[in-house]
Amino acid sequence: MPRPKSNPQIVLRPQDLVVLFRLALERGAVPSYSALAADLGLTASEVHGAVERAVAARLAVKDAGGKPSVVFAALWPFVQHGARYSFPAIRGTLTRGVPTGYAAAPLRDSILPGGDPPPVWPHRSGTARGVAIHPLYPSVPEAALRNAALYELLALFDAVRDGSTRERSLALKLLEERLRPSETRAR
Repeated sequence: MPRPKSNPQIVLRPQDLVVLFRLALERGAVPSYSALAADLGLTASEVHGAVERAVAARLAVKDAGGKPSVVFAALWPFVQHGARYSFPAIRGTLTRGVPTGYAAAPLRDSILPGGDPPPVWPHRSGTARGVAIHPLYPSVPEAALRNAALYELLALFDAVRDGSTRERSLALKLLEERLRPSETRAR
């Protein structure tokens, strides 16, 4: 009996979206893989793998020097229509953690909390008690606490993954504003 062939299909991983969000924040020189890794709590090889998968998925490109950049025209429809199905929100129990979704900026200023506990990423240094929403990758809470702009993107994406229709709609609008390249923002 012939041996089955391996599957060459590339599959995006949750940390790939974290790396793409971080790259989307760059408006100038792209940091090295090791700098991105330190910022995101990943290894340089994990960042490299994430970039390679994103390039294969056509969510990113590399310039002649090998520096990656996000293809907004591809990333936006993926975030808008597919990413929440690829990386569904997984809820846990009540825990202490870092607020996310509607409980974090910028949505917390627009959404009045109901009687339910807020969504949080479980974290030992968390400031809120709420229902655990497991982050895209275990290092997300630490990375978010180090980078406020990244925190906003990840919290907004959690509202897309786990929020009500109103929360999802508002989060998508705010994500689009933050992800759109600066040269198209003025248009």
